[in-house]
Amino acid sequence: MIIGQSAVGVCNVRRQADSLALCGAYGVAVLRCGFIRQQCTRQTDMRIDPSQPIGVFDSGIGGLTVVRALMERLPFEHIVYFGDTARVPYGVKSVETIAHYTTQITQFLLEKNVKTLIIACNTMAAVAAQTVRDMSPVPVLDVIEAGARMAAETTGSHRIGVIGTPTTVNSNAYARAIHQFSNDVRIYSQACPLFVPLVEEGWLEHEVTRLAAMEYLRPVLAEDIDTLVLGCTHYPLIKPLLQDVAGKTVRLVDSAEAMAERTAELLAERGLLNTSRVQPHYEYYVTDVPVKFQTIGERFLGRSLSPVHVVKWQEK
Repeated sequence: MIIGQSAVGVCNVRRQADSLALCGAYGVAVLRCGFIRQQCTRQTDMRIDPSQPIGVFDSGIGGLTVVRALMERLPFEHIVYFGDTARVPYGVKSVETIAHYTTQITQFLLEKNVKTLIIACNTMAAVAAQTVRDMSPVPVLDVIEAGARMAAETTGSHRIGVIGTPTTVNSNAYARAIHQFSNDVRIYSQACPLFVPLVEEGWLEHEVTRLAAMEYLRPVLAEDIDTLVLGCTHYPLIKPLLQDVAGKTVRLVDSAEAMAERTAELLAERGLLNTSRVQPHYEYYVTDVPVKFQTIGERFLGRSLSPVHVVKWQEK
């Protein structure tokens, strides 16, 4: 099957852990997966090869903005991307279901021998980041922590605005994360439900998008913020428009750029930067190929999206 210019391969993946039990607010214990724990323990004892790829995953295609930022910041790193396009959106699903899907994807990427995992989905990061860290033998980063760290370092007035999807804003995850880095800041959050469909429609500079931005940002800007966190991986595509609406005195924290910068820091700290200067290899895995996938995906990535492999989960 061919999509645009991208060859699409189909691979079948058996579900590795088919029973989850919720433990606390955000954690899960994976039942019937002792082999995963053993595998992770063995890998922990092994030296991670710096030439191994970075694993990035998202509930859909929004995380491709993170991949784009990684390509620009770390041009010699190999990258494997996984987008769960068949089961998006995650925001309407239960904590247990999100944690279960996240566990499946994490195991899939670990089997690709990635050297670090990046949770590029705000919903996944808010609900299941600790689950991923508990089962991963390699370092784990997430967009919420990266964006929160940069916001805390950026603000001078200690007044920070956060915009995101209703699910992310209602989770209060950014506020909690920012307060871990600076407990004397005031945070003003605003849900922006129209931005995702507008971005996917390609209305990046459309007057409708501008009017929506003016309406959404008005209450946040009224609080005299000096920093605004773009708390959704779709939002970097309308960053110029948002900057224009917010004004020059407000610093925008791009979660994708923050994630790329934090990844570069971590790889350098751990001695995991790829020193080879050969052409990097990029792989993209999705669970479905929805209408306009190629067009939207390449808009997010800023380049050709190829090759794309379709993963079909096989239930036992």
